[in-house]
Amino acid sequence: MATRADRPGIVLAATAIVTGVLGLILTGGGAWLASLSGSFYYVLCGIALLVTAGLLWKRRVEAWWLYAGIVFVTLIWAVAEAGFDFWTLAPRGDIILPLGLWLLLPFVTRDLGARATAARLPLGAGIVAGIVIFGFALTQDPQDLAGNLPQASGQVTPGDAGEVANADWGAYGRTQFGDRYSPLNQITPANVKNLKVAWVFRTHDLKGPQDPVEITNEVTPIKIRDTVYLCSAHQMLFALDAATGTQRWKFDPKISFNPTFQHMTCRGVSYASTPLDTAAATPDAAPDGTPAAPATQDNCPDRIFLPTNDGQLFALNAASGELCHAFGKDGVVDLSQGMPMKKPGFYEPTSPPVVTSKVVIISGAVTDNYSTHEPSGVTRAFDLRTGQLVWAFDPGNPNPNEMPSATHQFTANSPNSWITSSYDSKLNLIYIPTGVTTPDIWGGERTPIQERYASGILALNADTGEKVWFYQTVHHDLWDMDIPAQPSLVDIHRPDGSVVPALYAPAKTGNIFVLDRRTGQPIVQAPETSVPQGAAPGDHVSPTQPFSELTFRPKKNLTDADMWGATMFDQMICRIMFKSMRYDGPFTPPSLQGTLVFPGNLGMFEWGGLAVDPVRQVAFANPIAIPFVSHLIPRGPNNPASPDQTAGPSGSESGVQPQYGTPYGVDLHAFLSPFGVPCKQPGWGYVAGIDLKTNKIMWMHRNGTTRDSSPLPFGFKVGIPSLGGPITTAGGVAFLTSTADYYIRAYDLTSGQQLWEDRLPAGGQSTPMTYEQNGRQYVLTVDGGHGSFGTRLGDYVVAYALPDQNTTH
Repeated sequence: MATRADRPGIVLAATAIVTGVLGLILTGGGAWLASLSGSFYYVLCGIALLVTAGLLWKRRVEAWWLYAGIVFVTLIWAVAEAGFDFWTLAPRGDIILPLGLWLLLPFVTRDLGARATAARLPLGAGIVAGIVIFGFALTQDPQDLAGNLPQASGQVTPGDAGEVANADWGAYGRTQFGDRYSPLNQITPANVKNLKVAWVFRTHDLKGPQDPVEITNEVTPIKIRDTVYLCSAHQMLFALDAATGTQRWKFDPKISFNPTFQHMTCRGVSYASTPLDTAAATPDAAPDGTPAAPATQDNCPDRIFLPTNDGQLFALNAASGELCHAFGKDGVVDLSQGMPMKKPGFYEPTSPPVVTSKVVIISGAVTDNYSTHEPSGVTRAFDLRTGQLVWAFDPGNPNPNEMPSATHQFTANSPNSWITSSYDSKLNLIYIPTGVTTPDIWGGERTPIQERYASGILALNADTGEKVWFYQTVHHDLWDMDIPAQPSLVDIHRPDGSVVPALYAPAKTGNIFVLDRRTGQPIVQAPETSVPQGAAPGDHVSPTQPFSELTFRPKKNLTDADMWGATMFDQMICRIMFKSMRYDGPFTPPSLQGTLVFPGNLGMFEWGGLAVDPVRQVAFANPIAIPFVSHLIPRGPNNPASPDQTAGPSGSESGVQPQYGTPYGVDLHAFLSPFGVPCKQPGWGYVAGIDLKTNKIMWMHRNGTTRDSSPLPFGFKVGIPSLGGPITTAGGVAFLTSTADYYIRAYDLTSGQQLWEDRLPAGGQSTPMTYEQNGRQYVLTVDGGHGSFGTRLGDYVVAYALPDQNTTH
C-alpha cells in the first residue's frame, strides 16, 4: 500500500494527469492514422507519453529520461519530415517542447530531491537541441526563391501604347490589353516609403440584412481626365474628383436582390467616348421581328457602362450621371431577354464589359452548381449608342452565333464567362476566358457541344462575334478549374528583332498558358499529360490534361507529412482527414469518398490576374495554395433531385450545393483543421516575378501575415491567401492589397522585396490602380472587405500620394 511519501505533490500530480491525457489523445488518434497507412509517430509518441505519465505519478527519474527520448525522437522526425522551415516545424514541437520546459522547472522536480539534477540533464540537452533547431529554422525559408527580373533592354513600345492617356487608368486593366501597367514613374523604390494618405472617400454602401454571404468590394476604379469612376457592392456608381476624392455625382440603380443571390459585387465599370457629331440613327428592327422604337436623341458624348447583379446593363453620361436615353430602354438593356430562365440572381454580370469603337461586349456569371436548367452563359455585343443587340456567341448552341427570336432562346447552361475579357483593337479580336457548363462538379450528362468551348480561351471577331480560334485548358472539367482572370496581352520582343503578339492566361490550376493571340497556338508548350482516372458512377474523366511548362502548380503531390495545424493535435486530425479522402494528385476526380482538390476550387490564380510590365517584358503574380474538399452526395430523402419551384439560387459558392438534375449534390469547402486554419502547411500565398522573354519564374516570396486571421494579435509572415490582383508601374514599383490581412504593400519589381506597407481600414480584396492628376501620382485602393473570404467589411476608397517635396525622382 502506497504511503503519503510515495505520492507526488500537487504540481507533479497535475503534470502527470495532463501528460496522460495528451498521451491518450495521441494514442487513439495515432492508431487511427496508422490504420490508414499514415505516420506511426503519433501512436508511438502517445504510448510513450502514457508511460511517462505513470512514471511521473510514481516520482521516477526514468520519466525525465523517457521524455528526453521523446524530445530527441520528435526533433529527428520533425526535421526529416519538414526540413528547416520554421512554420512547418512549429506544430510538430509546440506541445512537446513547452511540456519539456515545464518538466525542467524546480517546483516540478522538487519531489525528486537529490535526484533532480540527474533527471534534468538529458531533458535539458533535448530542450537546448530543440531551441537550436527552431532558432536556426527561423533564419531559413526553404520556400523562398531569390533572384532578379531584368531591366528594360532597348526601346520597347507597348502594343497598347497611346490607347489611354499616360495620366489615366481607362479600363479595368488600365487598357483592354489587361496588363495592369502604368507608364507613370513618379513613385520609385527610393521614395515609395514616403507615401501618405492623400484623401479618403466613403461610399456608405454597407452590408444589409438581405445580402448574401458573398458580398464583396472587388472594384478596380477607372480614371478619365479629372474624374475617378467606381461602383460599390450594390452597384452604386460614384464619380469622384481625382485630386480630392470629392463626390461629383452618384447613381443608384436600385437593383433587386435577396440573400439567395450567389454574388453581390461589382468589379468595375467601362468607359466609351461616343461623340455627338452624327445624328442618332433609326434602329433596325429587333431580331425577333419587333419593330424598332423611334430614334431617341443621344445625350451622351462620353458614357460609363455599369453592369448589375440583377441582369441589367446601364449607360450613363460620364459628366453628369444622367441615363443615356438613346441606349436600350431609356439607358438600360435588360440582359434577361432571350434567356431560357429569367429568375433574378441566376445570371449576374459582375465584371465590366469590353468596349470597342462600335459595340459594348458583355458576359456574365451563371450560378454555380445549382441545376441543369439555368440561364445561358452567352456573350453579347450591343451597339454603343443604341443598345441594340448586334451579335451573340452562345457556346452551348450548335450554331453559337444564332440570335434570339420568337422561336429561339439562348441555350440553358451554356459555359459562361464571369470575368472581364481582353481586346486587341489592331487584330479586332476579343479574348474571352470561359468557364464550364454548370453544374460544375458533375459532367455525366454534358454533351460534346456543351464542352466544345468550355474552360479555355475563346477568340472572337469583335465586329461579328464569329470564332477565330479556341484553346481549351481543361478537358471535361469536373473541378471548376476555369480561366478565372482577364488574360494579359503583351508583345514579346525577341533577340532576333521579331515581335510575337502573346496572350498570358493564368489558370486556377496554377498553369499559365502562353498563346500566340493571332492563332491560339502555344508559345510555351503545354503537353498533354496523364491524370488520375476513376470518376464517380455515371461520369468519366479525360485521360490527359494540358500542363503548361510555365506553372506555379505543386512540384510534387501532397502527402500526410504536408498536413499542418495550430497544434500537433489538429495536425494529426488533418492527417487523418487527408488519409481518409481520395487524392492522387492534380485532377483527382470528385468522389463519394470525398476528394482532396489541390490546387483547390479557389485556384492558384483567381480573378486578379497578372500585372505585366510590357517595357521590361516581365510580370508580377500573386499565386495562392489552399486545398479544397469535393464530396459528392447521392440523392436521398434530404437531397432531392429537383428544386422547389419558388426557390432562389443557392446563396453561396461553398458548402452543400444541390446540382439539381444530376445524380449527386456536392459539398465544397476549404480543407481546414478543427481550429479553422488550413490543413496544408504554409505558405498559402506568395508574390512572384516572371521573365516573359524566357518564361521563367525568377523570384518568389511568401506574402502576408496572420495579423487579421489569428486569435492572437501577431503578424507572422507565413504567406497567406489573397483575392485581388497586382499592378506594376514604370517607376519599378508594384502594388498589391488583396491579402487576408489589411494592408497595401509596395514591392521592388526587380527583386520582389517589400518596400512599404500601410494599414487599411477594412479588407482590401480588390486590385489597386494608379493615375496622375495635377502633376501628382496617386495610388488608389478600394477597401470594403469580402464576405466569404472573411475579411472586415467596409466602404472605404483610399488614395495615397507622395508629399509635394517627394514628387521628384
